[in-house]
Amino acid sequence: MTRRTYPCPVEAAIDMIGGKWKPRIVWALRDRTLRFSEIQSEFPAMAQRTLSRQLRDLEQDGMISRKAYPEIPPRVEYTLTARGKTVVPLLESLWDWVEDQMADSLEYMK
Repeated sequence: MTRRTYPCPVEAAIDMIGGKWKPRIVWALRDRTLRFSEIQSEFPAMAQRTLSRQLRDLEQDGMISRKAYPEIPPRVEYTLTARGKTVVPLLESLWDWVEDQMADSLEYMK
């Protein structure tokens, strides 16, 4: 993990788990281990290069672990680390907040 400087803790959190794809990846891994192809099938609109970058960032920040198996074809699995698991309640809180405060003004797929 690289040490970075931020003006406030919220900005640090947003850097680690913010953006279009990182929260979705964490949510997909919240209770299971997935292979790269399984994550990719969860998010068909995400380019393979983008997924690779997001996974690399999450791994560098200690949010997920990557396990590569020496097989042909290669098999790589991703799972949340202890740190990554602490983010799940935050995402659940965001889910609840949207349900409570914004459900009448938003449309989203459940």
